Amino acid sequence: MVTLNYNHLRYFWAVAHDGNLTRTAERLNLSQSALSVQIRKLEERLGHSLFERRGRQLHLTEAGRIALDYADAIFATGDELIGTLRETGRLRQALRIGALATLSRNFQIGFLRPVLGRTDVEVILRSGSPAELLHALEALSLDVVLLNQPAARDAATSFVSHRLVEQRVSLVGVRDLLTNAGTLADLLASRPIILPTLESSVRTGFNALVDRMGVRPQIAAEVDDMAMMRLLAREGIGLAVLPPIVVKDELDSGLLVEADSLPGIAETFYAVTMERRFPNPLLRELIELRETQSSIVHVSK
Repeated sequence: MVTLNYNHLRYFWAVAHDGNLTRTAERLNLSQSALSVQIRKLEERLGHSLFERRGRQLHLTEAGRIALDYADAIFATGDELIGTLRETGRLRQALRIGALATLSRNFQIGFLRPVLGRTDVEVILRSGSPAELLHALEALSLDVVLLNQPAARDAATSFVSHRLVEQRVSLVGVRDLLTNAGTLADLLASRPIILPTLESSVRTGFNALVDRMGVRPQIAAEVDDMAMMRLLAREGIGLAVLPPIVVKDELDSGLLVEADSLPGIAETFYAVTMERRFPNPLLRELIELRETQSSIVHVSK
């Protein structure tokens, strides 16, 4: 039976993240030759080369990338084990959040507000694409990922998508664009419209709405970033199709005005987690609180 030497794996892991054998050897207080021997022993054990040299830089081979993915998961699990079973009384607990890069900042702040400012909590926030974030979640580098759609789940994954809140979607813009506006159909037909891209569920709902109404909107811009949609709306480029929570500050100040809610269109926010034996207790509190608040809002309506 072939067994794995985890010391060899840790040396490989350190070099893979540094990308430089000399720098890693200095950091670990080892000679380059000794570090090279450790990695070579791991390669012999695995039966594959893990690095290839290009100039002065080391680059992972395909086998090296696979090994690094496993090493990340192994050592993250080890850190979690220590943190969960031996440091439960520590003064400061980390909460690692990943959020879709285009997700509403106001929603993110609202989700995190119960733990922001707590002296016993360190919030670590990362942004990226769904694929990047879900990969980090699987590798235990994140505790939760915030998305605007549920994560696909199959026999090979153990994602759990918690539906947090559903936000209605409206037409929002500067007051000048709403003068003598008329009906919703008039607005959609006569004013430039700022839309999310075709991959968005909001865009899918919008396309269906204007098709039912028999309206051909004038598209001023298609944007995959809510922050950019907000800026374009503030500049008067057009009426933006987005949840009012995205532009809450501008609506409160009167810089932007909400024209009309778009019937049947909403954006739903999800907290995606992994099935874990020792989930972060802070995360459970946040999700349960948000789900409770969402239930209260729906009951009051």
